[in-house]
Amino acid sequence: MGRRAAREMAMKLLYQFEIRKEPIEGQVEDFLARHKFKKENLEYITDVLYGVHRNKEKIDRAIEKYSKGWKLSRISKVDLSILRLAIYEIVFRDDIPLNVSINEAVELAKNYSGEESGAFVNGILGRFQKNSPLPVGSKENEEN
Repeated sequence: MGRRAAREMAMKLLYQFEIRKEPIEGQVEDFLARHKFKKENLEYITDVLYGVHRNKEKIDRAIEKYSKGWKLSRISKVDLSILRLAIYEIVFRDDIPLNVSINEAVELAKNYSGEESGAFVNGILGRFQKNSPLPVGSKENEEN
């Protein structure tokens, strides 16, 4: 499994967290017990899942700010999961180039939510990367 597939798995789990509203620790443990991953993919998936969870409020504020009048409740759960994943990568993962995070998010949106969602996600992430005061690619940004 490559990074693209690991990213897709992480997005699906973020979506599951949003739907199930159960503690994420148990959901992650159950998922990891059922699947085998290479070490680097396991590290990526767990970092993203727990990182998004820890920084959800900050990430969600950014999504709302750059979604031009859309409330979070109006954004589809799939698109919201993709946006959270991408913004986490942009802000906290210095090993992933900005354009890769955006392009991968757009592809996920097209594949899981539709062509219009690809444009929607691209617009939000484009505005975010141009206007965000947050420095990108630093674990120092993370809330503990």
